Amino acid sequence: MKEHFDVRDLLPIGLTLVVLGIGMAYGLNVIEDVKGDMTAGTASYNATEDTITGVAKLPEKLPLIVTVIVAAVIIGILVRYLMVRYG
Repeated sequence: MKEHFDVRDLLPIGLTLVVLGIGMAYGLNVIEDVKGDMTAGTASYNATEDTITGVAKLPEKLPLIVTVIVAAVIIGILVRYLMVRYG
């Protein structure tokens, strides 16, 4: 089975990444609110702190993820064009 990306795939991928970013932002906001209700130094407070640290890593990587996806689509289009033209 052969999978490929096309220019038409960029919009759904882009919208997925936008929704992911919004969801992560609201999720982090909720976790911070929950953390504010905890007593400092308790296991639940430490758990929320660790959760915020872990979840915050994904939004940091979104620019890299977008760059890789766009590069993969562009390279796929170029390879397909060159194969049709010179193949």
